[in-house]
Amino acid sequence: MRLYINDVAVRDGFQIEKVFVPTATKIEVINQLARTGLHKIEVTSFVSPKAVPALADANEVLAGIDHVPGVVYVALVPNLRGVHNAAAALRKPDEVNAVISASETHNRANINRTHEQSLAELPAMVRAAHAAGIKISLSLSTTFGCPFEGRVHEDVVYSFVEKFRALGVDGISLADTTGMANPRQVSDLTREVLRRFPPPNDTYYTMHFHNTRGMGLANVVASIEAGARSFDGSVSGLGGCPFAPGATGNVCTEDMVNMLEDMGCDTRVDLAKLLAVARRIPAVVGHDTPGQVMKAGQTLELHDPPEFAKT
Repeated sequence: MRLYINDVAVRDGFQIEKVFVPTATKIEVINQLARTGLHKIEVTSFVSPKAVPALADANEVLAGIDHVPGVVYVALVPNLRGVHNAAAALRKPDEVNAVISASETHNRANINRTHEQSLAELPAMVRAAHAAGIKISLSLSTTFGCPFEGRVHEDVVYSFVEKFRALGVDGISLADTTGMANPRQVSDLTREVLRRFPPPNDTYYTMHFHNTRGMGLANVVASIEAGARSFDGSVSGLGGCPFAPGATGNVCTEDMVNMLEDMGCDTRVDLAKLLAVARRIPAVVGHDTPGQVMKAGQTLELHDPPEFAKT
């Protein structure tokens, strides 16, 4: 089974770190990730540098990376100005990703807008991106639950997906932004979205899970069984929603790849190269990170037996 693996650590992870990661280091990490076989890499965000100073070097990062053939380089954009800034960059991203929360309260907390305000600007954002030759995807945050409002009704999700598709977007992410999803919920919702709104290709819908309550990888498996084929991860397990109390990082990319490859899935990712990137991340951010396989090694990474077993 062919699956598509994306990494969001440089944007989603670095943006909430207390220490600014130097531009040159960001470029090195992106270039390493690009040579592991990943499908997409979210490399930066065109947001106000006052709001997110950690990503104030968006233009420098895009201009400095290698742009490896076959890799899709993505930048997050919160609004129309972000699309225009991405289009005006010396080296444009291949794709921009806009964000709306399924929950009104989280949408206000995250991008300081009501649903009505966000939806009103979307058509112009799609037109501007396409006019610049840039693809545009939409992430539906808090698809599976909101830390302020609780359960998000399935009909709300279906309504947003229908609106997004009508705009002619190039992809949709269903995001468990605060790690509230469970496998049964994921399976049911994913299956129904795919039934109601069949995708034109395997990468149109992307699943974006967080491991806040330890169910990230279980949710990946549940969504695969429901028909999903594209998945976000964050190398070394970096990330987390700044507007969710106690939220930890995204699903760890290398842990996900290790699991999927063990299950016989075709990710096209070189796990050894990915682990080499993961193992440098704690030094980059200055603290330990949640990744497990980077510490334990690949499942079939064998070791010398103890001395007593050799006699």
